[in-house]
Amino acid sequence: MSRLVVISNRIGDPRKVAAGGLAVALGDALASRGGLWFGWSGKIIEGGATGEGDLHQQRAGNVDLVTIDLSRDDHDAYYTGYSNQALWPAFHYRLDLADFGSGFFAGYQRVNRLFARKLAPLLRDDDIIWVHDYHLIPLASELRALGCRQRIGFFLHIPLPPPPILAAIPGHEWLMRSFFAYDLVGLQTNADADHFSRFLIDEAHAERLPDGRFRAYGSTMRAQAFPIGIDVDEFRGLAESPESRETEATLKAQYAHRRLLVGIDRLDYSKGLPRRLKAFRELLANYPENRNSATLIQIASPTRESVDAYADIRRELESLAGEINGNYGELAWMPIRYMHRTWARKRLPGLYRAACVALVTPLRDGMNLVAKEYVAMQDEDNPGVLVLSRFAGAAEQMREALLVNPYDIPATAQTIQRALQMPLAERRERHAALLKTIREYDVHAWRRDFLRVLDETVEPGAPPAAA
Repeated sequence: MSRLVVISNRIGDPRKVAAGGLAVALGDALASRGGLWFGWSGKIIEGGATGEGDLHQQRAGNVDLVTIDLSRDDHDAYYTGYSNQALWPAFHYRLDLADFGSGFFAGYQRVNRLFARKLAPLLRDDDIIWVHDYHLIPLASELRALGCRQRIGFFLHIPLPPPPILAAIPGHEWLMRSFFAYDLVGLQTNADADHFSRFLIDEAHAERLPDGRFRAYGSTMRAQAFPIGIDVDEFRGLAESPESRETEATLKAQYAHRRLLVGIDRLDYSKGLPRRLKAFRELLANYPENRNSATLIQIASPTRESVDAYADIRRELESLAGEINGNYGELAWMPIRYMHRTWARKRLPGLYRAACVALVTPLRDGMNLVAKEYVAMQDEDNPGVLVLSRFAGAAEQMREALLVNPYDIPATAQTIQRALQMPLAERRERHAALLKTIREYDVHAWRRDFLRVLDETVEPGAPPAAA
C-alpha cells in the first residue's frame, strides 16, 4: 500500500486525545498506511528578514511528523496576510473586509515554494499526497515544478464562493491554474462544488469531462464534494472524562430551574455572533416568558487578534452582551454568559449535554462541526434542539435541524422560541434522523471516500501550464 503524505498549515499529533477528530482520523490513515505529516511548526523566527527556518522531525509509530519554522516576514505575509486577510474573507463572501496588501501575495507564493522545496526530498515515488486548505492552494504546482509526479489531492475546509466573488480576487487566474496541478479537489458541499465547476468553465474555459473531471491549462483534474464529519464514538467517549462529567453536573445544578442555550464559536466575523445576540435580545423582548428563565452561554474563542476586523467584532460583542444583561438581567439571573476564551475539548461534551438548544448560526461556514458534536452528545430519550444557519455547510446534510436565515433577526428569534417549546416526540424524531446522518457520514467515511477516489486516479496530474 502506498504511503500517505499529509500537508497542512499546522499538524496534529494523533497520539493526543485533545487533538480532535480530524487529527485522529488523519492519524489513523497515516498509521495504517505508514506516512508523513508536514506543516508549519508554529514557531516564528524573529529578526525581520525572510529566510529558511529549521526543519524538525519526530517519529510517532510508523508516522513521521515534520515541521518547519517560519521567519516573521514570511509568517506575516503568508499566514496573517494573504491567507487570513485576503483569501479567508473573500472565500467567506466578505470582499469588503479583504486586504490584498502589498507583499501578501509574494509571501504566500514564497512560503508555498519553501514548503515544496523542503518536502520534495522526503517524498517517495509511490506516495499519495493530500494537501489541506486555503493556505496551500499552490503547493501542488510548486511540487510539480520540482518534478513530483505522485498523485496529489487537495481538500478545501472553508466554503468556496460563487464565480463573481472568486473573479474579484486579484490573481484569481493564477489560483485557478494552481488547482489543475492536483488530481482531485475536494469541497465541503455540493453547492461549493457547483460554484467551483461554474468558475472553471466560465473563467478558465475548462472542458467538462465525465465523472466530475475538468480539463484546462493542459491538465485534467477531478472535483467533487466530500462533506467532512466527526468521529461520533470518539467524541461521545469524551463525555466519560472527569472534566466533562464535572461540567455537566455543575451546569445542571446551577441552571436546574432554567433552560440553557449554548453557542460555541471562534471569534470570527463569519460566525454571525452579533446577529445571534440580537436574536436572543429579540427573544427576550417578544417572548417575556423567557426572562429569568433562559440563559445563553456564548463561548467565543480568541483568534487572529492582531487583525483589526477581529478586534472590532470583539468590542461589538462585549457591548451587546453588556447591554442585554443590563436591560434584562436580575440579581439572580444574567441572560447571557459571554466568555472570550478557549474551553478545553474534554469539557465540551458536558456543556452540550446540559444545553436544551444549540445556536449554530454562522453567516457562512464550510461545514461547522459544532452542529454535529451537539447532536452526537444529546440524550436520545430527551434530546436538545439544533438551530442551524442555512448558510452553514452542515445544513446541506442536517435538514432535520431548525434551519434559519441569520440575517433575519426576528425570524431567528421566533425559531429559537419554537426550539424552546418543541414537544418531546418531535425532538426525538428530529434527533434520531440527525444522529443517523452524522454516523453515516462521519470523519472516517470522509477520509475513506476521498482517498478511495484519489487512489482510483489512473493518471497522476501533469504540471499546469506556465502562469
